[in-house]
Amino acid sequence: MAKSKSPEKKPEWLKIKLATDCNYAEIKDMMRSKTLHTVCEEARCPNIYECWANRTATFMILGDICTRACRFCAVKTGLPTELDLAEPERVADAAEQMGLRHCVVTSVARDDLADGGAMIFAETIKAIRKRLPLCSIEVLIPDFLGNPDSLKIVMDAKPDILNHNIETVKRLSNRVRARAKYDRSIELLRRAKEMQPSIPTKSSIMLGLGETLEEVVQAMDDLRAVDCNILTLGQYLQPSSGHIAIERYVHPDEFKQLKEEGMKRGFSHVESGPLVRSSYHAHEQVQSAQAAT
Repeated sequence: MAKSKSPEKKPEWLKIKLATDCNYAEIKDMMRSKTLHTVCEEARCPNIYECWANRTATFMILGDICTRACRFCAVKTGLPTELDLAEPERVADAAEQMGLRHCVVTSVARDDLADGGAMIFAETIKAIRKRLPLCSIEVLIPDFLGNPDSLKIVMDAKPDILNHNIETVKRLSNRVRARAKYDRSIELLRRAKEMQPSIPTKSSIMLGLGETLEEVVQAMDDLRAVDCNILTLGQYLQPSSGHIAIERYVHPDEFKQLKEEGMKRGFSHVESGPLVRSSYHAHEQVQSAQAAT
């Protein structure tokens, strides 16, 4: 696939402030000692310094090798060898040591497993809740290849927020993602709300891949049609020259405009900005969602 040339110079609004203080070092050491993975590191999130300095992190369960090869993602791909049944307790232990008030748990896609890893998600939710009963729990799940039984396993564990990212607009979905389908993702969010109407749902869109304003607004409408409550919008950043190229850097004013469009459409919270990622300011998003119910 031919790649278009990325913009030559990263704009000022994408400059990241490094904050590798004692909190950052402590969290990094803790993750290593408990053999845990974070999407913060594996996906090369630009907010890792800010979030870790504030003692927040997104745990990545089910190993660090993904069965898919999405063209935007820096996570390693291949055939996973890891299925650690003790992982939920280690995640809960780390969350307790960090004293988290809001915990985000995501995973690689595990298409090699019959349930896609849903049971490990459920056990992780239960383990965290047992250790930290006042901590809200958000799970960012893959699509489980559309298996409603896998989704039900997760929803029955009753996370505080169910997050599943559509990643991009419908026209670009097949080019940007691997195996995941736009309509399947929308259907997953619909089923999640049908299974547990009181649990807020959330999704995320990357900008700068060639989408139009009209397409982004249409994606918002598609999400609201299945009662998705929370939306995050951020700038796509190319992890390496082997990944899909950036078409353009989206100005902060456009992100502000899109936030206004989202709020007009009834989302309880829209986090929109160049460096925003799915779990950025997640603790504030759960508060907004709870206040709206």
